Amino acid sequence: MIAADGRRIAWGVGLWVLWTLATWWLEGRIGTFARPDAVADRLLYTGVANVLIGIVGAALLLRFLTGGDSQRRRHAGFASLGRTVAWVPLGAALGLGFLFAQGAPSTAPVVLLNAYSQVLVVSIAEVMVCWSIMAGTIARGINARMWVALPIAAMVASLMFGAYHFAHSPPFNTVGMVAFLSLIGLLTSAMFFLSKDVYATIIFHTFLGVVGVVQALAEQSKLEIFQMVQAPLVGTALVALVVLILADVFIVRRS
Repeated sequence: MIAADGRRIAWGVGLWVLWTLATWWLEGRIGTFARPDAVADRLLYTGVANVLIGIVGAALLLRFLTGGDSQRRRHAGFASLGRTVAWVPLGAALGLGFLFAQGAPSTAPVVLLNAYSQVLVVSIAEVMVCWSIMAGTIARGINARMWVALPIAAMVASLMFGAYHFAHSPPFNTVGMVAFLSLIGLLTSAMFFLSKDVYATIIFHTFLGVVGVVQALAEQSKLEIFQMVQAPLVGTALVALVVLILADVFIVRRS
């Protein structure tokens, strides 16, 4: 059992490495985030690194790791529909609270819609890889009591989430920002283990990232681009959400 759990964790680390390398090659290496007008590069990065690897690849790996076992699936955040319905509104409310508490440079609805759409696609992949796969597998795989296993899983997932940003473009790839994001990741860990629901965690986690995106654009004097609805961003976010739901139904929970 211990050896099997070790292999599961190793598979999760392998997916994280692949996802991080793809992110660096398609985003950090060419500064895609710093160029809101680079629609083609953004779509390529989103489609390959986040949708293909971070969502579909993560779902396939989850199916392999859980083997259809409902208990392991619950540890990965895929429990009942009732739990999702109960926790999604709470995740949204808490996320909004953190958004306004951080003080975004702009709270215009259109700006927030564009920023949320940009962050959502990445957030789905982040939660799937760092929390659903890594935190869920570690929490169940560590041969220790839950009060020991959960903090370890939370810290590992948060550190992997932070380190992943070294693959992004400035200002997200600095040591200070990575350390800060690792601390922010602990909030996502708390939501993940409290809710045991991947959807509520994604909604909450996305709000945490919106302020960073808006601040980065404001510092580069590019915020005006987000003052009009960016159809490619909103459309890509909707596609990613649909892909997640389909992957959930037809891959992760397939009987």
